[in-house]
Amino acid sequence: MDLSRVQASLRLISRGFAELADALGDAEEPGETERTARVIREWGDRGLGQQEASALFRRHGFAPQTAGGWKRGDWIEIGEDGLRYLTAKSREWIAEHDGETEEST
Repeated sequence: MDLSRVQASLRLISRGFAELADALGDAEEPGETERTARVIREWGDRGLGQQEASALFRRHGFAPQTAGGWKRGDWIEIGEDGLRYLTAKSREWIAEHDGETEEST
């Protein structure tokens, strides 16, 4: 059995389920933008280990592997201590998001 193919397939299935859930829509469930904002706010300035970061993403409706995508997109970085930290890009995004939210209320 080729485990890498199985893992890749499971990730595709996971993304498919997430897209299906988004397509169904639920006024009670926040969209991806709000969930992203919640992750950044909860993360704050502290460093998180890999398991902690995965758990944080999971709590807000993201796949645990989302941390890897955020790393590649320069939303998080791994410090010399091995912990994951938000980058300036993430902090700028949340400042803009929160500014837009305040203006619309």
